[in-house]
Amino acid sequence: MPAVAGRSESSQPPATGGPSAAPPEPAAPPIDVARLRVAIARLSRRLRKHELAGLTPTKLSALATVWQAGPVRLGDLAAAERIAPSTLTRLVSALEESGYVERCAVPGDARASTVSITPRGRDVLERIKRESTVLLNASLLTLTEDQLAALATALPALEQLAEAIPGEPADR
Repeated sequence: MPAVAGRSESSQPPATGGPSAAPPEPAAPPIDVARLRVAIARLSRRLRKHELAGLTPTKLSALATVWQAGPVRLGDLAAAERIAPSTLTRLVSALEESGYVERCAVPGDARASTVSITPRGRDVLERIKRESTVLLNASLLTLTEDQLAALATALPALEQLAEAIPGEPADR
C-alpha cells in the first residue's frame, strides 16, 4: 500500500536482516495528497464547464440525481443532494421553469410531490455527458503512453475513492 503523507507504511517493525529474511520490497512513492486534491478539483471544474446557460453545478447535480433515482420525493432529493429543503424548492422551481423536470402529486398525500426528469432534461444531461467525454478524450491525447498506462492502472483506485469518503454518507 503506498504511503500517504502523515501516515506510516506499516505498524510492524522492520524485518531484521537475518539469513532467512526476504529482501525488503521497494517502498511505493508517497502520495502528495494536496497535489492529488488540486488535480482532481481542476479536472472536475474543467469537465463541468459547458455552454448550457442556467445549469449551475448544484442544478446539474440535482438533475442527474432525479435522472438516476427516477421520480423522487422532494425530501429525498434534498437529503441526497445534502441541501436544505427550502434551497431545494427554489432549485427545483428553476429546473421546472427551464423545462428539465416536472412535479407530480403523490396519490393519497396532498402535501407530497415527486420530481421526474423531462425529455428535455434527459437531452441536456446526454449532451453534457457527450461534451465532457469529448473534452476528457482530447485531454488524454496530450499524455504520454507511460502516463496513459499509469492512469489506466490507477483507474480502479480512483473509482474506489469516488465511491465514498470516510466520515460521509455514501453518495447516491
